[in-house]
Amino acid sequence: MKRIGLMGCGVVADYGHSHAVAQTDGLTLAALYDPNPEALARLAGRYPEAQAFTDAEAFYRSGLDAVTITSPAPYHLENLRGAANHGLHVLCEKPLAMTETEIEQMIGIAEGAGILFATALCYRFSPVAQKIKQMVEERWIGDIRAMRLIYVWNLHGKWERDNHGNHYESARRIGRFEEGGPMVDCGVHQIDLALWWSGSELVRQQAAAAWIEEHDAPGHMWLHMDHANQCHTCVEISYSYTHTAQNPYDLFTYELIGTDGLIRYVRDGWFFEVRNSQGTLQLPGASEKDFHGMYAAWRDALHTGKLGSLPSAREGLRVTRIARRATEAVMGSRYRK
Repeated sequence: MKRIGLMGCGVVADYGHSHAVAQTDGLTLAALYDPNPEALARLAGRYPEAQAFTDAEAFYRSGLDAVTITSPAPYHLENLRGAANHGLHVLCEKPLAMTETEIEQMIGIAEGAGILFATALCYRFSPVAQKIKQMVEERWIGDIRAMRLIYVWNLHGKWERDNHGNHYESARRIGRFEEGGPMVDCGVHQIDLALWWSGSELVRQQAAAAWIEEHDAPGHMWLHMDHANQCHTCVEISYSYTHTAQNPYDLFTYELIGTDGLIRYVRDGWFFEVRNSQGTLQLPGASEKDFHGMYAAWRDALHTGKLGSLPSAREGLRVTRIARRATEAVMGSRYRK
């Protein structure tokens, strides 16, 4: 049984990681860390078997095998350094850090300590993503020539209310924009899938954006990527799609267009199909993310000492670099106007 500790007890740890660790055979959720006692208490109340710490050093020394870093991105470098100093393997949420230099530093620390360092790109483990990978490799729709990957939503809305009914902007939204905005936060998943499905690196990229809210990073972005194998990918990402609407709406789709057909997935209703020269086939759908599948792969990696199907930190660096450079390019264009 491998003992896992979570560093950071906010929303990300709560909605995906903690459940998956606790429910994966061969893993146990042994410890929780957060410097905020209130955040720690909220999650610890649901997992009384896990030790709870506000002191990082005590957390590291609690008999763990590995750490999942689910803290905000500005703390990832510090968290990884502490884990590496104690010989603990690391699975880290995206974005891996705030800059490419910090990520390179994290990779160097992990390599020097001889620990595993994986990126928590959980979309790869969805049964839908896995099936698309198989269909592309088996040429169900011939050669892939275009991909349209769309995720536009409101990031849970712009406003929150205090006990007196006063509006204030969601701190979570502000933090996500400060970490880089929608392309850096959510878009890295789509970028990773495009690279993984196509099996082809980029030869060029170009981005465009719209500022619907007054943040440094744009609320709505488009990223166009040309792959070496002649495939073109368009990623569209938004946090500002119905962000002030009383009844918000979101859109999440994958479309892969090939020389002999189309693969299409729509998250609403888990609609999944392939249309080619042989006809139309409806496939079983699933969620776009799979934390349980990711943690099963992490369990196996901890036993074998090899990442296997888990995205490496260098793959995390690659997608973060693409997303940040795209965001920085459109921000630079805005400020030059």
